[in-house]
Amino acid sequence: MNVLVTTGYHFLRDKGGTYWTENGSVAYAFWQRYLDVFDGVRVVARAAACDRVPDDWQQVTGPGVEVRPIPDFRSPVDLVRHWRTSAEVVRQTTSEAPAAIVRIPCLVGGIASQTLHAMGRPFAAEVLGDPYDSFAPGAFRGRFRPFYRWWFTRQLKRQCRQAEAASYVTQQALQRRYPVREGAYTTNYSSIVLPAESLATQPRRYDTVPRPIRLVMVGTLATLYKAPHILIDAVACCVQKGLPLEMTFVGGGKHLPDMQQRARRAGVSDEVRFLGQLPSAAAVREELDRADLFVLPSFQEGLPRAMIEAMARALPCIGSTAGGIPELLPAEDMVPPGDATALAEKIYEFATDAPRLTRCSARNLETARQYEEQTLRQRRVAFYENIRDRTAQWLKQHAAAPC
Repeated sequence: MNVLVTTGYHFLRDKGGTYWTENGSVAYAFWQRYLDVFDGVRVVARAAACDRVPDDWQQVTGPGVEVRPIPDFRSPVDLVRHWRTSAEVVRQTTSEAPAAIVRIPCLVGGIASQTLHAMGRPFAAEVLGDPYDSFAPGAFRGRFRPFYRWWFTRQLKRQCRQAEAASYVTQQALQRRYPVREGAYTTNYSSIVLPAESLATQPRRYDTVPRPIRLVMVGTLATLYKAPHILIDAVACCVQKGLPLEMTFVGGGKHLPDMQQRARRAGVSDEVRFLGQLPSAAAVREELDRADLFVLPSFQEGLPRAMIEAMARALPCIGSTAGGIPELLPAEDMVPPGDATALAEKIYEFATDAPRLTRCSARNLETARQYEEQTLRQRRVAFYENIRDRTAQWLKQHAAAPC
């Protein structure tokens, strides 16, 4: 049996019909995990044709993995314009891929879930984040923010109630706000991939705190829900207190120029560097290995892969209390979202306490080992098998039903 899977990422299609992605986390290796149970994967995604693929983009399609493209809409207006066409692609894809998994919250997943529900077809949901936090004040700019927060939260609750099975990236946080209906199958696993080479062999030891202490954040600047502006303000507070530090941002997006300007206005352009999107996981690991402290003060998270990857490199971490971060860090390593003063104080605590850095390094590495591939694969396979079997039962019942 083949499976339909949705994604919110934008792909490019070259002249030969091969699809490519800028984000290595959804390249071909990611989609192969569904082949542990299914015969083939049909990815429903927004895609645009191109004459030349950028050199640093990675291939999506390969043996067993195909893309069923929908229009590459970028705005709510375009979404409405292309809804019918996109829904028809979903309907057509079910004829060759009867099992369906929607990755939500996501506009594409929303189209698919509504279409599948209208068709009476079972589908599973992989719940990755929380729009209530994504559209919180400070996390998103725009006059329609309150409406988006209400609408997308409402939609995600409805989609989870309609799903035959749901997996969550958190152990508890998303489940509390977005429960499934009675009788639905549930589990939890992160979509992170932690190959053996990504795990440090031993914790770090800090006999003294390095000067300057090197901070790093890995996250998109396409939106502000990772709170890079809050981190810049906190860095400025630390520098004003006389703390020698270096801050590195890894990640690109439309807010990158704004963040560079914010650093200049705050007087910390010499202390802060922006690397943009790096070409490989190995390049990101190099930056993590250079750093002394990972900081992620997000307004919203599911279970942050970037933080788990930092913990796998035995990095001490500071996070906010958003989403699934409390499932990774103890209370003393977190601050409230949006509070630059509290974040600055927390950074200063770490930067003046070498034994604490050493303890956090050991604890974080042990936590990261819980997300090794083999552990998560067992839960994923059970989830895929459940929706495969439920779909097979549905198909059998409808084949036997009288006309």
